[in-house]
Parts: sequence; C-alpha cells; structure tokens
Amino acid sequence: MYCDGGRNVNKDKTLWTYEARGYSGGCNTAPGLYRFCVREKKQTLYNAQNRKSALEKLQVKMYGVCSTSVVGVFVNEPEIKVAKLLEDGVIDIAQLHGNEDEAYIASLRKLTTKPIIKAFRIETAQDVKRACESSADMILLDSGSGGTGTAFNWQLLAGADRDFILAGGLDPVNVTEAVQTVRPYGVDVSSGIETDGKKDAGKMKEFVKAVREAG
Repeated sequence: MYCDGGRNVNKDKTLWTYEARGYSGGCNTAPGLYRFCVREKKQTLYNAQNRKSALEKLQVKMYGVCSTSVVGVFVNEPEIKVAKLLEDGVIDIAQLHGNEDEAYIASLRKLTTKPIIKAFRIETAQDVKRACESSADMILLDSGSGGTGTAFNWQLLAGADRDFILAGGLDPVNVTEAVQTVRPYGVDVSSGIETDGKKDAGKMKEFVKAVREAG
C-alpha cells in the first residue's frame, strides 16, 4: 500500500507512514499537482534523504525490519533528474504521472535499475489494456491525472492481466470493498486520509488497518 506523505516533506507525516506500517510513503515532486511537496525542490528532497535514513533506523528498532519504501512522483521530468534521485538513494521508486511513453521508460532504464511505476488514467476498458502493455515494473490505475480524490468504475479492471496498484477515491471506509472486489497488488491513497486538506494520522492508521484486514 502507498501513503502519500502530503504537500510537504514533513517529519510527522513521514513518521506516521512508518508507524502505520504502510509499505510506501510518497513525495510529490511535480509542479502544478495539488500535492507539490517542496518549495526548494532539491534542498527539500535531499533533506528528505537524511530523514528517510533516520526513520528507517527507527522502524528497524520498533519492528525489527524496515519495510517502507520512498516513492518519488514525477510529471514529465527529464530522465536524468529522476535517475539521479533514485541512484543517490533519495527515493527508492519512481512513479510517473505525466505523458512518459515507452521511449521515456526505456531511456530511464539506461540510467537506473530501480523500480518504475507508471500511472494511467482509466476511463475505458481500452485504457486498462493500454496500461497492461506498459513496460514499467508496476502500473498504477487512477481516475485522473493524480490527486483528484474520485474513484472510477472498478468493473473495467476485469480485463487486467497483470498486477496493478489501485488509486482514486480510496479512503478508510471503502478500501476494504476495493481490495476484496478488485484484488489489486497494492493501493494508493492521498486525499482519502486527509482532514481539512491535511494528512490525518488517525485516518492513515485506519486505512492501513483496513487494507491489512481485507487481505
């Protein structure tokens, strides 16, 4: 499961993800998207690297293992910038939410061997088919370009022939139904664990608990 850390790389929000034991925590690096997480992008991301290291040690101390990865969300960023953040250990996984095509993914793979997630907007069964043909390590199926907070018709996913991450309109109330109905590889949440536009630690823990119990 994936818990978006919110609009800012914030120590409390990051710690909540670790404490809730979500599998991944996200940092949105894309200007123009609702959850753009930085003011000074480079400085904040590299500060996040130091925080990530400290929190990994904390999670190992608390649970005996570190199971949370940091995902960087990008929209049409140059491949070399994405690869550098991956290779420098600032993030563990790149999640692409723009117009990145197969040529872009192939180019990125020449620069890094780290995992790549490609997000797709799902409106028709053909969109699902196109997503399943992606060469990305994992696909994320969403209702919009990201951060819309609305769900799409899950019945369209009947034709999916590969693992995928489900996104779009999920929250602590409906995620159990989503997991039991769709059986995704993972789920992605952001606005569904917010209160008044800010990340809510209680909702985050409720969401993770619901996912684990649904599985």
